[in-house]
Amino acid sequence: MNRLPEAYRAVVLGASGAIGSALVAALQADARCAQVLAYSRGSHPGFDLEDEASIALCAAHAASHGPLHLVLDATGALHIDGHGPEKRLGALDPQRLARAFAVNAIGPAMLLKHFVPLLALDAPVVFATLSARVGSIEDNRTGGWYGYRASKAALNMLLQTAAIEAARTRPLAMFAALQPGTVASKLSGPFVPVADALTPAASAAGMLAALDALQPTGRAQFVDYRGGTIPW
Repeated sequence: MNRLPEAYRAVVLGASGAIGSALVAALQADARCAQVLAYSRGSHPGFDLEDEASIALCAAHAASHGPLHLVLDATGALHIDGHGPEKRLGALDPQRLARAFAVNAIGPAMLLKHFVPLLALDAPVVFATLSARVGSIEDNRTGGWYGYRASKAALNMLLQTAAIEAARTRPLAMFAALQPGTVASKLSGPFVPVADALTPAASAAGMLAALDALQPTGRAQFVDYRGGTIPW
C-alpha cells in the first residue's frame, strides 16, 4: 500500500473469514504497515454486526493505538438463517429479508459510524467494504437474489453518503465498495466449484492493489479486485 503513509496502521473487520484472514496476512507481509488490528466475532475484543455496543468496544480498542490509515470491512452474508438467496418473489420472507439488511447494510453502517472518526485527518486514508457486483442496480441483468442484491445496494448508498460527509474533514480520504471476485469460501461453495474460484490470497492481493490505485475524489468508488469500475 504505497499510497498510504509509511508505518500506516490498518484494521480488518471480519478478520476470521476467508477473505478477511487473507487481507490480514497480506497486510502483515507489507513492510510499510506498522500494525494490523484484526477484529471478528471471536477476537478479543470481538464484535457482532447486530450489537452496536460490541462494535463501539472494538473501535475504542483501535483508537487506543492511534489514528488509522486503512479500515477494511470484510463482513457480509449470502446465506441467512440457513437459507440461500431468493430466486423469485414468492420466496421472500420478511424476517430473513430484515436479517439480510441487518448483516449486510445496518451492521456495516455501524462500522462506518464508529471507525470513520478514527481515520487520520492529515494523511491519505482508506475505508473499504466488501460489496458485490450483484449489488449494482444498473448491472442487474438476471434478477433474483433479492435480499442479497438489495442489502448490498443499501450498503453502497450508506458508504457513498459517508464518503461525502468524511470528505469535508478528510479531503485525502478514499472510500471504496469492493467486489472481491468469486472466491473459494463457504459463501461461494454452493454456487461455484473451487477450481473455478479465486483463492482468498489472490482476491486480497487484487483488492489491495485496486485500493492503492485510487485517487481521492470526495466520493466513494465501486471497483472490482482487478481495479475495474462497476456502475452503481
